Amino acid sequence: MRYELIGVTKTSLPPLNSYIEKLHDIWTSNQITNNGLLVQKLRHELKSFLDVKNLIPVANGTIALQLAIRGMGLKGEIITTPYSYVATTNAILWEGCEPIFVDIDKDTFCIDPELIESAITERTSAILATHVYGYPCDVSKIENIAKKYGIKVIYDAAHAFGVRLNGKSILEYGNCSTLSFHATKIFHTAEGGAVISKNEKDDQKIFLLSKFGHIGEENYLDIGINAKMSELHAALGLVNLPMIPQIILERSKRAAWYDEYFINSKLQRPLEPKGFDYNYAYYPIVFSTHEQMMAAKIALNSKDIHPRRYFFPSLNTLPFLRTELLRPCPISESLASRVLCLPIYGGLNHSDVKKIAATILSCLTV
Repeated sequence: MRYELIGVTKTSLPPLNSYIEKLHDIWTSNQITNNGLLVQKLRHELKSFLDVKNLIPVANGTIALQLAIRGMGLKGEIITTPYSYVATTNAILWEGCEPIFVDIDKDTFCIDPELIESAITERTSAILATHVYGYPCDVSKIENIAKKYGIKVIYDAAHAFGVRLNGKSILEYGNCSTLSFHATKIFHTAEGGAVISKNEKDDQKIFLLSKFGHIGEENYLDIGINAKMSELHAALGLVNLPMIPQIILERSKRAAWYDEYFINSKLQRPLEPKGFDYNYAYYPIVFSTHEQMMAAKIALNSKDIHPRRYFFPSLNTLPFLRTELLRPCPISESLASRVLCLPIYGGLNHSDVKKIAATILSCLTV
């Protein structure tokens, strides 16, 4: 018996006619890149929607991280999390810095602030932490450490579009935050991202670096790169943005269904802080053992249901790291071996959630 394939997520697409209308605007202007009118409009609307002062749309979330690192002139060592997508580490390496991994908190899955201070050396220039699955880091403790040692803070907020903490946008914390607008994200432009800076000086520098470092037509600020978002991508973002409240609502319903089925199980879920408004970007569950997780994954795959091992492997074990960067992070390594992110998106039927949950629960005795 075959089942309809169910992936971990499903790209949200607007009505085609609404996108075509934006394409007419592009054809009329005859400008498809180089900070066109639609990119400028998307920048304005995102700043309003996300309640931030500075925001630069860019080509993808990885280049956003690289621009944040370069824009703040970071050198030497950057303390970071081993539990994130590989782009977090890659951005540090691409910018010629050294990732210094410290382990994660066993309850929140974010970088453990209690371990950061002991990892700081005279070569430390910043902390790059990830709001894992959109759940916030301990931003207060991290801010206090950064101020004490005079270092910068970047938050990889790729999972945290629209998330708020204590009534404040999660993007307002740290010196810079970055977003991904990849097609799998809550809000997307097919490919894209953004850099959110705390001050105007960083914002302006990162903007110039994102367009080859040009100042005017003939002068250059520094070594830049082509990170510009196109008008075609901005158009998709403009028609997707009004859909976000409904998208989050639909995902919250699926999360509640899962919660109901798993309420008496021993599956672990991330700890939610007080005053937290979530976007339901992911639904991670953590099994007691690697064997249980693999049994559930195989059982689900046999029914054409495809969860993902977000995030595996633990980044401190990446094969291309220099030997001296291979630091043990036992909590992250254990979590990465036992986690699955389950399908969650609008359109996922209650019967599908029930089937997924039942399949997983049947594997918990392994």
